[in-house]
Amino acid sequence: MPSLFGRARARARERSLMGDWSGGQIDVPMGWSSAAMGPNMRGEEQPCADFLQAAHVYKANGPVFACNLARMKVFTEARMLFRQMKDGRPGDLFDEGHDDLALLRNPWSGGHTTDLLARMIQDVDLVGNSFVVRRGGKLRRLRPDWVTIVVGSETDPELAGDAIDGELLGYIYHPHGASAGVPDENLLMPREVAHWAPIPDPMFMQRGMSWMTPISREMTADNAATTHKLRYFDNGAVSGLVATLPSNVTPDVFERFMAKFNAEHQGANNAYKTMFIGGGATITNAGNNLQQLTFTSTQGAGETRIAAAAGVPPIIAGFSEGLQAATYSNYSSARRAFADQTIRPLWRSAAQALSSIVDVPDGAELWYDDRDVAFLREDRKDSAEIQGKQAQTIRALIDAGYDSDTVVPAVTAENFRLLEHSGLYSVQLRPANSEPDGSGAPAKSAPISPDSVPTVVETVDPKDPK
Repeated sequence: MPSLFGRARARARERSLMGDWSGGQIDVPMGWSSAAMGPNMRGEEQPCADFLQAAHVYKANGPVFACNLARMKVFTEARMLFRQMKDGRPGDLFDEGHDDLALLRNPWSGGHTTDLLARMIQDVDLVGNSFVVRRGGKLRRLRPDWVTIVVGSETDPELAGDAIDGELLGYIYHPHGASAGVPDENLLMPREVAHWAPIPDPMFMQRGMSWMTPISREMTADNAATTHKLRYFDNGAVSGLVATLPSNVTPDVFERFMAKFNAEHQGANNAYKTMFIGGGATITNAGNNLQQLTFTSTQGAGETRIAAAAGVPPIIAGFSEGLQAATYSNYSSARRAFADQTIRPLWRSAAQALSSIVDVPDGAELWYDDRDVAFLREDRKDSAEIQGKQAQTIRALIDAGYDSDTVVPAVTAENFRLLEHSGLYSVQLRPANSEPDGSGAPAKSAPISPDSVPTVVETVDPKDPK
């Protein structure tokens, strides 16, 4: 009897199992060439469809590239380490020479952690999914549009992943694409693949969605605005002219006049030339210039919407609307929002995805180390204030008798469960003349003999004025 994976694999060949794997379709801006989009009528996967379109947008649209680059620059600065977990709370980061961490530092020949993270965030930005496989002691990045997610169900195969017993069975990687007809597919089990999809697709349980998908119309509008600006300069920095000739001009003369006029005055190279008109012709400006169209505000609004979808503040991406309000205070606030709301959640989910192909020690988790990321360093004043507060807390805990070796980790991790008491108490908590008896509790004070208390008798003369 064929296994559930085998049946799902067979259905994948017939209808690509779940149809289009990617995070929704990206509408191609007008005038852009593209491959066929999405699955065909039989549900077969179209390789290089959405991925190639997204890659074209990535290379041809300035605001989209700026947002992707801002995310990538910061995301690739982190390193991967293990983090201790105790009572459900995080502890110290540690390395201790684990081979799997060395694998993340050198994932493939000539590759480093920066290269691995750059490929992951790029694939996620383009199509919402990143696939990394562990094979032969190395990591390999899988091209997302050549991956088929295999999901099966015993009770309702038609629903597959949406069925009540639907589960992920594995992945099929087609090095030439599913529809290329080349029988060189690779079957991969879930434990072999790190599948990172930080934004879930509402239409499919196992796949992710790109942040570019909901703003396809904004990208089309931005491309149209850029084309409009280019046409403005191609026409000699004039938005539109109307040439009127007398009614007795023949069509042949009109055609020759129009050709001569365009040759002499159309195009950026002919801008601002003196115009000589004769034969009763009149020239009228029928359009508006870029300032009258408030072109900067119009294009800047679209850039802001693109930046919002990417989770990048406009001031960080260098967009016009962000730079107009640029101050040190605004930039600092935008930097913190970018780090807390965008970058750190991405690091967290990426570490969780990579942990599926990494041997994580017991009592620990795979985590990111952002201590050396210059972009995330707090202002010197704020850092000094935080360290001052921590130093006061450390001093108070040590004075209270807690073991100094546990105080610093507990304060830095903000987890007081890591504290261990030494059994020694402050002198203010002990009775007079008491010493610890070794049991961890203060010893009772020794009884005082009346004979050991000196008696002082002072004679006072009542007649003495003092």
